[in-house]
Amino acid sequence: QVQLVESGGGLVQAGGSLRLSCAASGRSFSAYVLGWFRQAPGKEREFVGDTTWSGSGTAYAVAAKGRFTISRDNAKNTVYLQMNSLKPEDTAVYSCAARSAWSGTWMYWGQGTQVTVSS
Repeated sequence: QVQLVESGGGLVQAGGSLRLSCAASGRSFSAYVLGWFRQAPGKEREFVGDTTWSGSGTAYAVAAKGRFTISRDNAKNTVYLQMNSLKPEDTAVYSCAARSAWSGTWMYWGQGTQVTVSS
């Protein structure tokens, strides 16, 4: 059974940093893309960024470029989202997801972790 478990959320002041983790289990993710999404209250879920498990490519949404960095530890089957210079508008539930490298459909989702940025 595939599981994606996020951790690392919390309350931080504007300008601060947080690192989220997404621990993946249940299958080999070598041919998968791991992504981060967020959903703020009253808004639709939005893409933050993703990375191939092989490390061949990482992509970011415009709002994340320059402040957020996605990395992974293949030995731990974990993907990270380092968030710096956080703003109140970054407040959201952050979720990780996984899809096959050959599919545009995000098949697996974590339960999400709350990030709250105070002004």
